[in-house]
Amino acid sequence: MKTISIIGAGVGGLTSAIYLQNHGYQVTIYEKNSRPGGKMDIIEESGFKFDTGPTIVMMPDIYKKPFIDSGVDYKNYFKMKRINPFMDVVTHNKKIALSSDLVDLAKEFESYDESEMLGFLKYLTDIYSKYINAKNNFIYKSFRGPSDFYNIKTLWNAYRLKTFSSSFEAIQKNIKNTDLQYLMSFQTLYIGISPFSGPSIYNIIPMIELIYGVWFIKGGMFQYAKALEKRFIELGGKIVYNSTVEKIIVENNKHVSGLLINNTLKDCDAVVANADFPYTMTHLLDMDDNKKGKYQKKNIEKMDYSMSCFLLYLGLDNNYDQLNLHTIKMANNFETNVYDIDNGILPDDPSFYIYNPSAIDNSFAPSGQSALYVLVPVSNLKENSSWSENDIDKFTHKIIHKVETELNLDNLNEHIVFKKVHTPKTFETHYNSFYGATFGLKPTLKQSNYFRPHNKHAKIDNLYFAGASVHPGAGVPIVITSGELTAKEVMRDF
Repeated sequence: MKTISIIGAGVGGLTSAIYLQNHGYQVTIYEKNSRPGGKMDIIEESGFKFDTGPTIVMMPDIYKKPFIDSGVDYKNYFKMKRINPFMDVVTHNKKIALSSDLVDLAKEFESYDESEMLGFLKYLTDIYSKYINAKNNFIYKSFRGPSDFYNIKTLWNAYRLKTFSSSFEAIQKNIKNTDLQYLMSFQTLYIGISPFSGPSIYNIIPMIELIYGVWFIKGGMFQYAKALEKRFIELGGKIVYNSTVEKIIVENNKHVSGLLINNTLKDCDAVVANADFPYTMTHLLDMDDNKKGKYQKKNIEKMDYSMSCFLLYLGLDNNYDQLNLHTIKMANNFETNVYDIDNGILPDDPSFYIYNPSAIDNSFAPSGQSALYVLVPVSNLKENSSWSENDIDKFTHKIIHKVETELNLDNLNEHIVFKKVHTPKTFETHYNSFYGATFGLKPTLKQSNYFRPHNKHAKIDNLYFAGASVHPGAGVPIVITSGELTAKEVMRDF
């Protein structure tokens, strides 16, 4: 029986582990923290519960897939329900309830002009055809060598994606109203890239929201990580928590033989690194840097990194009934807001997102109270490393004030009984995210598909990767897919 060691019990690592264990491998996961999930973490304090990372569930069939593929009913592990309308989007002059019901959408777009609804339908047709192409030829396909990409069929399909314009430019072709343009473009922030520079293929994100809907996992996102953990252990897998991997042992700069943990060598036949890819390449590989090919430290540092996040977790001794599950408040000048983030400027008028699970699930807070999650997109530490205690205090005060006044949450500050803050430095120290980039490597054109780090190392035997910074990219469904692709790459070799 082949032995596989996995670094990190994040979603990608757990998914790989389930597929490998289910196919007869003996898998051990080593996780530096005390519980599964990685960034899909949880805070439980003072009677409140907070998901710390992802909160929006899209593409529910992918969440189900590791369970179905391993022969069980996912409903015995976690429960989901559809949310519709799924998000309130607040601009400076209007609140729009985003719905995946075409009748509701038509009313919203026609309220601006009938031509806007026509443009929206043209946009949907165009992006849906590109989604089918991307899904069949790129997202669910791993790459190893140049011939996997540089062939007539793949190059033709890449051309058909027409990704050379930005997400925002592609939307402008069909939708003319600025508010509606922003409404259909802010979703690229889900994977840490600006709609004004991100490739147009990422317009599939709002399309997926509108076509397939948005869902909620009962008890919160962390319950999904626990569900993956449970299924893996049922299959005979082993997770060692509070276990920091110090080195991936590479013999002769060519062959992985095991892991170094607490100065003890753990032999194995292959390693799947679900740790952050840049961190893995710069800190974990026990080999000469000049032997790492294009992923030497100097090149890693020059790569483009996604945005980061400033997060507030607020326990309130009050309910604000006007807040639904998901709310986004757009900056008065969204383009300036995103420009500031890309250029290391802490935004003066930021967009922000609020997750209020207490609106539909009473397990997050004591009766009559609520657990509020506030997220503000900010620069990564490569662009802006200024997060002193004073900076944090000032920005916290600003964001609480903006949430209170711009969403009409009367006396919000007076109702805060618990408060915790995460900054880009939290992502750097707690999750080993390079430059504190929440979503890993930025999904630019030159860092997507074949040009993103592959699921198998090109030159080092027995070394594989899963997670947001490797193919196919960031976002929970895509990271789940990454885990499955990586498992298949291991099976291909063993």
